[in-house]
Amino acid sequence: MAPIGRMASRSATADEICRHSWDVIVVGTGIGGATLGHALAKTGLRILFCERGRSSIASANALTGEYPEQHGQHPGAILDRPEFELLRSAGRYAEEVIDQSSKRPRHFIPFLGSGTGGSSALYGMALERFFPADFTPRLNHPMVTDTSLEERWPISYEELLPYYSAAEHLYRIRGTVDPLRPAAEQLRQFLVPPPITAGADELFRFFTEKGLHPYRLPMACEFVSGCRGCQGFLCAKECKNDSARICLAPALRDFGATLLDECEVLTVDADRSHVTGVICHRHGETIKIRAAVVVLAAGALQTPKILFRSRSSDWPDGLANGSGMVGRNLMRHFVDLYLIESKRVGDAAFENRFKELAFNDYYRLNGVKLGSVQSFGRLPPAPMLFASMVKDARDGSFPWIASALPLARPLLMAILDRMVNGTMALATTMEDLPYLDNRIVPEASAGVDGARVRISYRIKPEGHARISQFRRAMQEALRPRRWRLVKQAANNQRIAHVCGTCRFGLNPKTSVLDANNRAHELGNLYVVDSSFFPSSGGTNPSLTIAANALRVAEHLAR
Repeated sequence: MAPIGRMASRSATADEICRHSWDVIVVGTGIGGATLGHALAKTGLRILFCERGRSSIASANALTGEYPEQHGQHPGAILDRPEFELLRSAGRYAEEVIDQSSKRPRHFIPFLGSGTGGSSALYGMALERFFPADFTPRLNHPMVTDTSLEERWPISYEELLPYYSAAEHLYRIRGTVDPLRPAAEQLRQFLVPPPITAGADELFRFFTEKGLHPYRLPMACEFVSGCRGCQGFLCAKECKNDSARICLAPALRDFGATLLDECEVLTVDADRSHVTGVICHRHGETIKIRAAVVVLAAGALQTPKILFRSRSSDWPDGLANGSGMVGRNLMRHFVDLYLIESKRVGDAAFENRFKELAFNDYYRLNGVKLGSVQSFGRLPPAPMLFASMVKDARDGSFPWIASALPLARPLLMAILDRMVNGTMALATTMEDLPYLDNRIVPEASAGVDGARVRISYRIKPEGHARISQFRRAMQEALRPRRWRLVKQAANNQRIAHVCGTCRFGLNPKTSVLDANNRAHELGNLYVVDSSFFPSSGGTNPSLTIAANALRVAEHLAR
């Protein structure tokens, strides 16, 4: 059969797609799906990518270089709720999630990617390895008695090391090696980063004098002339090394893979032991596409949703859900922001664009596992922060505050503008742990197109205690600087690093996937997005997702 065009367009008919027999269907083009699909396409396998969002690859219609909240607005204005089409054009998730953790459910649109590159198209490009301790979660949290916490990951840190190295090379990382990493890793060499900016250098020296161990954050960035960092929006300069640029585009251009964008996978078709393909909705048509292997990489919110929808007489509780673990063990990192007044205020507006430095002295502190500290990059513009304040107030316990905020807008805008242009922002990223009752909630209307994701998530007492401990450590680290804490750790809407909802493990009764990310009960269904994490680690997840995708691709190719 003649191959279908590498980038299937609206002119590609359903018959053409359905007649083709694919070796592997990859659902999602984020850093898990695109990395795996690229590796498999290089071996000559026939790869079809199904992407729910739109393609921004060589697209004149993609909204690049700015937040959709800013688009088309006069200076000082902001869109509180960007329209659906605008979010889609900007590669953003456009579907409301319902948080039913409290008596009054809250509706919000998470800041996640949906389009070619997934969330990596929006990320700040920091690619960090997990630490060896992240692979033995029970050992690091002995006081946690909940049975959801596994003794160890089904693979070791040492097993993932060669794939970490391969992923770092693939994504062209620039930076320096963390001095607190194991001695064997100190010989690693990344591409040379640009010179550190004056404001970040001053902060680097400050932390060094405090006895901490800062280093240049590993960044998947080309730093071309005029680079703006583009954290939170699509890059306009071919500078951000996301999974669309590094993996998806070459797979389509050089290795014969095909992409169907705007293609929502509704269900996976399966019998008791094998999957046969996927049922999709695209451009008003419902089609079935067949493949020898199906790989889900739709993200830790959407992958369990697809599995729940794929109920049948063989799978009454959802596909691959014989253990009842699909959707459970939902985790997100606890992230706070520290806005440090810059001693070089005149430079901050120009410099405060990139993530430049990090330190991990608090990854484990006084026997308690916390997480990482790193540059946040440039904050969103002041009008966007103000709109977020109004929304948070409207959705919170005191909605009357939201009606009062516009009266204080001139004062608040001046404060926010000073925060954006006169501070260096640091983010603390603290490990979350798996609990059975933190989960994606199955929809009662399973199988109905358009049903929204529902989550139930509450921070446990041990989580609150560790958050407080991290804040005390940061207070000491920043003394005697002037700074402001923006508390976001307890905000359920901050789920950019959501993970854990289809975890892998050795015991089929307590996990969804085996050590090779294959569903325990199905011979040819795999999951390679962040759903597979048994624990969240305490730093950015993207590199671990990419490294594991390379590992699984090698297994599949064999």
